[in-house]
Amino acid sequence: MQLFDPNNPNEKKKIIAAAVLGIVAISFLGYLLLGGSSAKKPTTSTARATPAPPQPAGANATNKAVVTELTPDDLTNLQPIPGSWAVPAVQDPNRNIFAYYEPPPPPVKVIVPPTPTPTPVPPLTLTSLSPSSVYARTADFSLEVMGDKFTPAVHIIVDGRELPTRFINPQQLGTTVPAAIIANPGTRVVKVQNNDGKLYSLTAMLTVTPPPVPNYNYVGIIGRQRFNNDTAVLQKKGEKDLLNVQRGDVLEGRFRVSSISEKEVVLVDTNLKIRHTIAFTVETGINQPFRPSVRTSDEVP
Repeated sequence: MQLFDPNNPNEKKKIIAAAVLGIVAISFLGYLLLGGSSAKKPTTSTARATPAPPQPAGANATNKAVVTELTPDDLTNLQPIPGSWAVPAVQDPNRNIFAYYEPPPPPVKVIVPPTPTPTPVPPLTLTSLSPSSVYARTADFSLEVMGDKFTPAVHIIVDGRELPTRFINPQQLGTTVPAAIIANPGTRVVKVQNNDGKLYSLTAMLTVTPPPVPNYNYVGIIGRQRFNNDTAVLQKKGEKDLLNVQRGDVLEGRFRVSSISEKEVVLVDTNLKIRHTIAFTVETGINQPFRPSVRTSDEVP
């Protein structure tokens, strides 16, 4: 079978049209691949020299320096020009090349303490106590508190213990302090306050001092066969003299002999009503039996 008939004019036209279309397609693809037409050359501009303005006819071609002569009056107006001419530093030949810069220590911060809050003024005033000092181990005693602005609703408080209070007047209160509060030496804090704490005073100190004690040692006893009306032999500390005492005798005007036994002598302070016990003192050593030397009055010395 013949595909192409060269004698047929229609067949020739088809062949020509196909060839033209192929050429156009190839040209278009080449344009896309090659970037179209060649790049345009950049245009350059040339600068033209601007002619200098013409010089005036009377002007000189060159500038000449004008020299002015100075008069004596002008010299008085001249002032020296201060100048600081720094001399270039010359490196010290003995300088340590390994030395390095040490920064100065940081400045010390000054801490300003805060301003303390002022203490509020108590609504009640406590000025003094009567008595202000007592002996320890004594009995109950009456305490009076003096001040101002007291009311029947306030109480006397000693070392945190509220005591029954007597309202005498706005400047005076009274109470009874139990012996248990002053059993030991020291100080006791006293203040005045009501139940809700809105009325209160500053504190005052009650001094509790140690009571006087007898300065004796119990060194012997002289007794009858039934030890009736015995005699105790006492020796004052630091002295060699002996003192014989019996029940009822008073030493130093205040210590009364209350009882005498082989183990101890009991003295009572007649002023403070305080009992002092003096145990028998063994002078010959701790290995000796605990028994004082006893001699009856019927024996021959």
